[in-house]
Amino acid sequence: MSEPLACELPPLRRNHAGEERRVGVEIELSGLDYEALVSLTARFLEGEAHTVSRYVSKVATGDGEYTIELDSDPVKDLEVREEELPEPLRRLAGQAMDLFDAAAERIVPLEIVAPPLPVSRLHIIEELCEYLARQGALGSRHALYYAFGLQLNPELPGLDAGTILRYMQAFAGLYPWLKSRHQLDISRKFTTYIAPWPDAYVKLIMADGYDPDLDTLITDYIRFNPTRNRALDMMPLFAWLRPERIRTEIQDERIKARPTLHYRLPDCDLDQDAWQFAGIWNDWVALERLASDPSRLADFRARYREKKVFSLQNLAHDWVQECERWVVDGS
Repeated sequence: MSEPLACELPPLRRNHAGEERRVGVEIELSGLDYEALVSLTARFLEGEAHTVSRYVSKVATGDGEYTIELDSDPVKDLEVREEELPEPLRRLAGQAMDLFDAAAERIVPLEIVAPPLPVSRLHIIEELCEYLARQGALGSRHALYYAFGLQLNPELPGLDAGTILRYMQAFAGLYPWLKSRHQLDISRKFTTYIAPWPDAYVKLIMADGYDPDLDTLITDYIRFNPTRNRALDMMPLFAWLRPERIRTEIQDERIKARPTLHYRLPDCDLDQDAWQFAGIWNDWVALERLASDPSRLADFRARYREKKVFSLQNLAHDWVQECERWVVDGS
């Protein structure tokens, strides 16, 4: 068993309104059936569960409502209203749906969507993951069908273009390190949900002197990333800030406007001894430290640009190891 980790606090704990920053967390898992997951989650969180539909439940807690669902829209949309069927078909329909439930739970992972939690309350996610693993929950990679395994939706400390850009620059430079830390499962490489930003876009935002206003930042992002399928998806944030633009230019009803980043991780391995939610979160906090220090970030970007220049020396350079030094030593 790995040494237990605590969820670290980011250097900037307040949002643009002066309130404690919140983080939305979405966890995919398998190994438990749907009803068991609802019951166990409600028991651990000391909450009250109620059914929304056949494959969606809510658990009311002191932190807000947790949502538990089968993570596939086609499955969730499949609902037979037995009371509307003729009597001879009701029993047959019920049996068929029971078989469908059993099959769906083997193919599609279950998902827990936490309410936006204050950064000081994220330890509850670590404790919930540990509890569910002891009850037999498995990581998302054990399901046959999935698009991503864990998602973080952190509020930003500010909604101005400068703050947003610093987070994007820190992510762009640290992405190879983050990817190596997550040990990307080979099967996930075939899904577009974890695609990085294109190299040409990273070159643009890491360039010396790139200092756009908000509308230019959004314009440039959409030009290179006209999709929500990115490892760090900016569409929810930009839809919050400029709803009409995203609605008109992207036209994707799945985009949920919110004042947060949307970071998709490829796996949630909560049944593995070496995996801890706190480890995932603390890697993000390392990014936050870099993003919140403009002078250090400028030095980091300069080093990034230097190492992207073609040369024999740079061919042998390991940027992941370089990132490790930046997040550990700051240089």
